[in-house]
Amino acid sequence: MPSELVSKTMRTRRLPHIWCPGCGHGILMRDVCQAIYNLDLDPDLVSIVSGIGCSSRAAGYMNYNTLHTTHGRAIAFATGIKMARPDMHVIVITGDGDAAAIGGNHLIHACRRNIDITVVVFNNQIYGMTGGQYSPTTPTGEKGTTAPYGNIDGVFDIPRLAEAAGATYTARGDCYHQPQMVKLIEEGIRHKGISIIDGVSICPTYYGRKNHKGSAVEMMRWQQEHMVDVKRASKMSPEDLEDKVLTGELSRIEGRPEYTEEYDKIIHRAGGDR
Repeated sequence: MPSELVSKTMRTRRLPHIWCPGCGHGILMRDVCQAIYNLDLDPDLVSIVSGIGCSSRAAGYMNYNTLHTTHGRAIAFATGIKMARPDMHVIVITGDGDAAAIGGNHLIHACRRNIDITVVVFNNQIYGMTGGQYSPTTPTGEKGTTAPYGNIDGVFDIPRLAEAAGATYTARGDCYHQPQMVKLIEEGIRHKGISIIDGVSICPTYYGRKNHKGSAVEMMRWQQEHMVDVKRASKMSPEDLEDKVLTGELSRIEGRPEYTEEYDKIIHRAGGDR
């Protein structure tokens, strides 16, 4: 990370971070910072909102208007900020459990409303901070502290869930393909409406160790070999795609009314002024 990027986007006095060695969350946090930096956004008009979990530590390291909120409620807090200040760039950093388990109801209703916030899910497929419990994205059959004989639940595909709920921009990136992840976040911030970006992370400490995935390097190598951009996937056979995970821009709808703009129309009809 260039020194200027660190000095302009990070609270350097709080570094180094406390994530475990090999955790992918530091890479994803850097990607969010890089996207904000590349877009040359006014820092005073950027708000970073996080809930509770490993991913949510990121808000404390980022030098913007930041909220570290309650478990599963980051999107609800972000909605309040955007309603009060539609001019703000509101970015939610959340985990797979924070967003899709306890926060799942807020996720689907924010998508339904199409409110102009950007949600970046740091998806490490496990509850890391609280001891390795399985999450809504832990693959079926894989183990966690609450599934010592294997998880029997199906898995949420967060972008598909969000699209079905009404999200107008969905995407997936990962730790290894870092330039792609930055571009997806940039596009999400630019998009007028809600953007849901699934950032596939790695957790060698809990998920990797419990499921014999090897070192952090080996987990990153798995991403290199198995995460496939949708454009490349369109030219691959079904057999070649069997064990692959699609990345890139997965869906985009332009022109659908944005929630705060629609709310302003209601205020105007009622004879008020924001």
